[in-house]
Amino acid sequence: MSRIKVILGDWASCQRDAMLIRYEVFVQEQRVPVEEEQDLEDPHCVHAVAYDERGAAVGTGRLLRNAHIGRMAVLAPYRGRGVGSLLLTALVNEARRRKYLEVVLAAQLHAQAFYAAHGFVAEGGVFLDAGIEHVTMRHALTA
Repeated sequence: MSRIKVILGDWASCQRDAMLIRYEVFVQEQRVPVEEEQDLEDPHCVHAVAYDERGAAVGTGRLLRNAHIGRMAVLAPYRGRGVGSLLLTALVNEARRRKYLEVVLAAQLHAQAFYAAHGFVAEGGVFLDAGIEHVTMRHALTA
């Protein structure tokens, strides 16, 4: 895998790159309506953006104030190369730094095994979000 660097930042510093990735993955690929992809939480989140060795943004995710991780997205050519793991690890570590006791996310069903491999446990039934099947997953944090 090429050298990937993950940067954590606020919405002002991450918005341009994060939105380009989210638009491509969620709106274009997965056909999520743009009005469902965008919300009012972004200005209050910690954002993670992954950059390749050329400085191109290739993945993103966010940590909400309520300890939810969301909007995890990696551009297609970079999937399966560890980018998602780097993003998730950075967000979980930030949650630990903030002394959150756990993190929660809504995993698309196809990504459930990925999150399980990172310590997340599924709970409850399958539900639809933006027309896509998801399951709630939770990960208890230790010091």
